[in-house]
Amino acid sequence: MPELLALDRVSAGYGQSIVLEDVSFTMQEGESLALLGRNGVGKTSLLITLMGLTRLHGGSIRWRGGDIARVATHKRAHAGLGWVPQERFMFPSLSVEEHLTVVERGGKWDLQKIYQIFPRLHERRHNMGNQLSGGEQQMLAIARALMVSPSILLLDEPMEGLAPIIVQELLKVIRRLVSEEGMSVIVVEQHARMALSLTQRAIVLDRGRIVHASDSQSLLADGDKLDRLVAVA
Repeated sequence: MPELLALDRVSAGYGQSIVLEDVSFTMQEGESLALLGRNGVGKTSLLITLMGLTRLHGGSIRWRGGDIARVATHKRAHAGLGWVPQERFMFPSLSVEEHLTVVERGGKWDLQKIYQIFPRLHERRHNMGNQLSGGEQQMLAIARALMVSPSILLLDEPMEGLAPIIVQELLKVIRRLVSEEGMSVIVVEQHARMALSLTQRAIVLDRGRIVHASDSQSLLADGDKLDRLVAVA
């Protein structure tokens, strides 16, 4: 498979503060990656570095072979990076359907396909963004990112604070995106075992550095190592 994304010795942060140090990894088209680690180790910072929202202190970021280290955030989105931030960013003045149509780019994802995988959004299509439950807002955040027709989806804590029934719905959607749609996905998730069950590969961050890289299934099978790396229950 062709290379989709490659980070080579990336150091980045906020102003003069460096949060990520010497981070290197690659992803191929259609690959899925779990990004794990304790709180505050740089997982979210890595996602927003991919979107161009931190200060790059060193290294390179390649997207389909081209250097995007200095490319503006909106141009990265147009190039195929879809970001679902932890905050969700719902607009109270827009309906569900307006949230989707305002970003539509005419690719493989349209309203019909979105409503097929998120029937709840079809039911709520005339509701305003702030009239949705937390789970419905998360569905809308993912759906909105899909409407840009991304090649990779960056998911930041997609299951945080959601009811178990909603978590199961979202897990089915993410698995479909990976297995049926062939979409590349990076998942940041505190529930490490859940993230590993969704992905092919895993990396673990500690203090802004990669301290472990493996396939997801081997890390999931080694409970002692997983507990040491991410302090899960």
